[in-house]
Amino acid sequence: MKTIVKESTGLLQYLISLYPDSPRTRVKKLLQSGAVKVNNRRVTLHSLELKQGDIVEINPVSGNSIATLLPFPVLYEDKDVIVVDKPAGISTSSTDGSASIQQILSDALRLRSKGRNRIYVVHRLDKEVSGVLLFARNDESMNRIKDNWKETGKHYYALVEGVPEKSEGTVESWLIEDKSQKVHTTFERPEAKFAVTHYKVLKSVNNNALLDIRTETGRKNQIRVHLSDLGHPIAGDRKYGASAEFKRRIRLHACSLSFPHPVSGKIIKVESPMPAGFLVLKPGDEKYK
Repeated sequence: MKTIVKESTGLLQYLISLYPDSPRTRVKKLLQSGAVKVNNRRVTLHSLELKQGDIVEINPVSGNSIATLLPFPVLYEDKDVIVVDKPAGISTSSTDGSASIQQILSDALRLRSKGRNRIYVVHRLDKEVSGVLLFARNDESMNRIKDNWKETGKHYYALVEGVPEKSEGTVESWLIEDKSQKVHTTFERPEAKFAVTHYKVLKSVNNNALLDIRTETGRKNQIRVHLSDLGHPIAGDRKYGASAEFKRRIRLHACSLSFPHPVSGKIIKVESPMPAGFLVLKPGDEKYK
């Protein structure tokens, strides 16, 4: 992965800005492993000063364990699939060369296998959403997982504004994306997609609520739209009506994913803990951690 420095800063701080939800120690380990080059020279000194226009390249070193080199944890891996704990702030994939989970994994596996490995996108999490993200290691596995996608169980944590009147319920609607790439509820028509979201209140957090979310469909921005339609947008999700008071990231986390293994058929369940600070919106909320 290559990026161009836009303004002068320290190397460690720059790497942390690329992976804002990754622990500082994990980013340091990536640097210490020799995976980082600046202007085509490998560097390990975290205090190195970067200038505008410098080119920073991140590639795990061949032969090392992929889990120790990535800036995010690997939750499950075998020859057919790999599941990672996606940090918020990085896209699942990209077409413009910007940083993405798919690209970072592909670069690491390509080096480890001398170019024989590829990563296939099975599903996506929005850029500002964290949690369990599944990739296939070959096209046959990708196709089998997608063919059996209805058997996949997906659970999320969502911290929403206010507390829903009903402690649990279901939101169903037809969704469509407009020209500004915003998804909204519409009436049934050929270009719209039906979506179903189930929610359950786990606990109150100050004047907000932590919800357990289960989806039957996997539409773009589905949870974000449905909770907004419910009158309880996700905290931090200003695109779908949340207050601008809380400027930190969208409080939506994919906490668990279960799926039939594409070869063995065995049900694999992978979980990701709630990120640190997920329930903290303002001073005083620390007691809800």
